[in-house]
Amino acid sequence: MARPVHLLLGGIALGLASFTAQAADALPKAQWPFTAEPRATLDEPWAMTFLPDGTLLVTEKRGVLKHVDPKTGKSHDIAGVPEVAYGGQGGFGDVILHPDFASNRYVYISYAEAGDGDTRGAAVARAKLQLDEGGSGALTELSVIWQQTPKVSGAGHYGHRLAFGPDGKLWITSSERQKFTPAQDMKSNLGKLVRLNDDGSLPTDNPFADQGGVAAQVWSLGHRNMLGLAFDANDKLWVHEMGPAGGDELNLIVRGENYGYPEVSNGDHYGGKPIPDHDTRPEFAAPKITWNPVISPAGFVIYQGERFPGWNGAGLIGGLSSQALVRVAFDGDDAREAARYDMGARIREVEQGPDGSIWLLEDGADGRLLELLPK
Repeated sequence: MARPVHLLLGGIALGLASFTAQAADALPKAQWPFTAEPRATLDEPWAMTFLPDGTLLVTEKRGVLKHVDPKTGKSHDIAGVPEVAYGGQGGFGDVILHPDFASNRYVYISYAEAGDGDTRGAAVARAKLQLDEGGSGALTELSVIWQQTPKVSGAGHYGHRLAFGPDGKLWITSSERQKFTPAQDMKSNLGKLVRLNDDGSLPTDNPFADQGGVAAQVWSLGHRNMLGLAFDANDKLWVHEMGPAGGDELNLIVRGENYGYPEVSNGDHYGGKPIPDHDTRPEFAAPKITWNPVISPAGFVIYQGERFPGWNGAGLIGGLSSQALVRVAFDGDDAREAARYDMGARIREVEQGPDGSIWLLEDGADGRLLELLPK
């Protein structure tokens, strides 16, 4: 398979100041600088976003969209959600609001959808949210604006995290579906970070726009399983991804860059076969943080507030296998793990509330919605 042309600008520089995080001693509850207050319990919650009135939309992996009032813990189902392909890592994914939601009522959802035979792939849809006074509601005018290409067998590594950037564009993490080589194939959008206009059309300033086809969607390539993305106060985009056996990553995203997977990784294949490390191939962009052992990152917010003293501008990452909240400190283009808090449960999602509080979703059945409050 022919490898696409690399943009070498920044490739070597990105590899010069990476930070390797070894197993850290997670701070126990008695040493947390916050309290964690349960506000609701959900069934396999995956993502959440706040509405302007302080209530929440929460996705449940089996295919339910909940409208949750965190003050009372009460929730209502939202009708009109598309059928999802539930199983393995697949199901209902992310939910975010359009930047002009207050006027247009658009919400964006991601989910795994079935294809021909036993194939599946991620999809993103846009719809309008209608709520009634009792808290119930529906999605209307739903249209699918993006799909993974091609759909493949298996039920892992969908990615499908969503964010709107300061440029007003829609960003989508499209993971490589545990198929390895599509991450380097520009005829596929698997293993890529995708950038679209808010209606799903293609921006003309994407780095591979002149190639046409799915390549025109791509902003960066060579990714594995991206489950968190966030912009910092300087409009820099940071994305974390799960490594194989070792080698979870936090990457600073550069336009048109190739992040190397599966050609390089600071982890190895699950069967024990080694993968060359990033420093053996300086033409690929290297991660800013590598975790060995892994934290299994999921959910990501870069905190912008004053309610937690000293945390303004810090990254907050949920840990699945590590059962932790991981705090990351940034210094320009560099990053390092600053602290780790032992939450005693798999953390699937992290979000900032409108009042500056921090919210977590625990993974799995009976996953709790937690509000973190400073001590």
